[in-house]
Amino acid sequence: MSRIGKKPVALPAGVVASIDGKLVKVKGPKGELSVTLVEEVDASIDEHGITVTPRKEMDRAAQMWGLSRTLVSNLVVGVTTGFTSKLEILGVGYRAAVQGKTLQLQLGFSHDVNYPIPEGISIVAEKPTLLTISGINKQLVGQVAAEIRSWRPPEPYKGKGVRYAGEYVRRKEGKKK
Repeated sequence: MSRIGKKPVALPAGVVASIDGKLVKVKGPKGELSVTLVEEVDASIDEHGITVTPRKEMDRAAQMWGLSRTLVSNLVVGVTTGFTSKLEILGVGYRAAVQGKTLQLQLGFSHDVNYPIPEGISIVAEKPTLLTISGINKQLVGQVAAEIRSWRPPEPYKGKGVRYAGEYVRRKEGKKK
């Protein structure tokens, strides 16, 4: 039995959900999202919210039960509050700026890195060394943050690079004489 899967996903005021076969659509104040569930689980709407249940007593159904409930929960949270991810840029001369629909990164390369901002994502450069990525799709926000971080991940000797806010980078000792 899945502890996560047993809990129904509550629908706050202003959020409308609809289920069409395996497609779950959620519409709220920030937009509309949908997810297609796997064959092993069913979803239904009742007075408590959206309930996800396994179809049969199979291992795969048990595995997908909690995942499917979490995906539906992410839809509801996304259309009500949205998701954010913060990135810190550390290093001499490393900085970022948003110009229209392009994020311009100066990360110590011989050229600037121009990253086109995907549809549905907003990036704000609060400071030249602090980026806030926000959107309603949790997977897309995390993917954009990971792609930006992949240009210059933090290195273990000086800690320079792009890191998530609050990320701990284990430091190594340098060469000894």
